[in-house]
Amino acid sequence: MKGQTYVILTIIFIIVISVFALLNTSSVEVNYLFWSGESPLILVILFSVLLGCLVTTIAGSLKIVRLQREIKALKADIEEKEAIVNEHQLHEEDIQE
Repeated sequence: MKGQTYVILTIIFIIVISVFALLNTSSVEVNYLFWSGESPLILVILFSVLLGCLVTTIAGSLKIVRLQREIKALKADIEEKEAIVNEHQLHEEDIQE
């Protein structure tokens, strides 16, 4: 259900951005870092949305990779501690006999 909510919200977001962009088709002057030029506002809006989505995707992917590495390290730590506990239990059983 959570995945469907994201898909529906994404579709709504795309529709809203598309309508907004289509309503703003006039030409505007855009100042880039090292030059300026004139381009349709619709392209500026769509490029900004695309760039924002790309940056968000990259940041999210980096966080997912970091969390997966942390999970892997924690699982290894758990396995190591379980092995120590099992060894300790076996040692106590030997002592009791």
